[in-house]
Amino acid sequence: MEAHDHQHSPKSPESPSGTCCKCGGPTAFPPPPPSWSEMSPPPTYRPIRAPAIPPDTHSQRAIILAPVPQAQKVSVVSPPYHFQTPSKKIQSPDDIRHFQDSDSGKNFLGFVVALSESIRGHKISDPCHQSDTINCIVAVLDSLIQWVEEIPPVQQAARYGNIAYRTWHSRLVESSDSLMLRFLPEHLQSATIEIVPYFTDSFGNSSRIDYGTGHETNFAAWLYCLTRLGLIKEEDYQAVVARVFVKYLELMRKLQLVYNLEPAGSHGVWGLDDYHFLPFIFGSSQLIDHKYMKPKSIHNQDILDNFSNEYLYLACIAFVKKVKKGLFAEHSPMLDDISGVPNWNKVNSGLLKMYKAEVLEKVPIMQHFLFGWLIKCRLSFFECPVWIIFGLLERMGIWEKRIVKIFINESNLLVNRPVLFSLPTDVRGRPNKDWKERGSSLKTLCWVIAVESR
Repeated sequence: MEAHDHQHSPKSPESPSGTCCKCGGPTAFPPPPPSWSEMSPPPTYRPIRAPAIPPDTHSQRAIILAPVPQAQKVSVVSPPYHFQTPSKKIQSPDDIRHFQDSDSGKNFLGFVVALSESIRGHKISDPCHQSDTINCIVAVLDSLIQWVEEIPPVQQAARYGNIAYRTWHSRLVESSDSLMLRFLPEHLQSATIEIVPYFTDSFGNSSRIDYGTGHETNFAAWLYCLTRLGLIKEEDYQAVVARVFVKYLELMRKLQLVYNLEPAGSHGVWGLDDYHFLPFIFGSSQLIDHKYMKPKSIHNQDILDNFSNEYLYLACIAFVKKVKKGLFAEHSPMLDDISGVPNWNKVNSGLLKMYKAEVLEKVPIMQHFLFGWLIKCRLSFFECPVWIIFGLLERMGIWEKRIVKIFINESNLLVNRPVLFSLPTDVRGRPNKDWKERGSSLKTLCWVIAVESR
């Protein structure tokens, strides 16, 4: 052993003030100066990727006990049309509850369920009715795929978010109107003002260069709007999944891989998938009552290799295994748990309930959702004439420094922006004498949204 001479002896006149770097014993030599400033100590150790928080058991139980969403028939709008630029309206859980309880919210979810039922027991390649509208939409998506080839990624140091995606997305925004006019009949061409924002928000966010289930939901909303316009009919539903949505998924996989889109709002390992949800719903419906393939079949690589081109669920599992390394149960524990469900019918119903709870009822996702004339969002508490509102507020004693925010209801059409009515008060905060005349002169009905302090 190499000798080292420092003062270990307790007889040393100096008290030990350091630790020997070779034997670990106390030493009289002063410790070396720290490699960092005392004002800036080293950070506590963190793993490269912080562990994801497991899902709340209470929310899981609520999903299990919730009723299975049912399919609904989509009503087609008729003239006169009141197309408008859609806008964001959801800001709180209360807003989401009002939307979910509304006819639009129930009908939109029922449309997703109807799409799921239309593909039940069918492979992707099975023949189905394809209208001219479906063929035009597929051609539009093919054009977007071709743009990816024309706009290659740039060399950059960042792992996620290749800035070339912004070039692709800007071309999408510039060409969106002309793309819609490929299949919109002349009497519906004014609908571009409402359906284009859903379409351009279906492929990710150009500022953050990310993509998630919210953007996927916008694509479903765009298809729902086309159904409301009568361009997509019930006999087209199977083709909507097997042709349109499959092509959309092909485009999104290409965008994710070429431009390294960052997952938007991913739950990490405790999420179903970093990017998508709907293909798992449609794919599980395809496999209901399949004679050989069960949920546990996803662990058979031969099945994935031979049938992922025919079944969306298997295609999603194959993609997850392609882009994620390690044990499947470790990087995708939720999908691994689902593989233990006895049959595909339970998988499909569970995913529908989960989609409603984890996507359509989450503020971080739905706060970006758009509402217009085709998809209405009535966040009101009640409807009554303005003069009655003033009388109620007088009785409640909340006049002082208050403003009532309302939506004017004109021919069952809510205006896009809320109208603010300042309540007339005197110096003591009591209503002026002219409030009844002022209120009674407004004969229109109003939707009360909030009473806010100012």
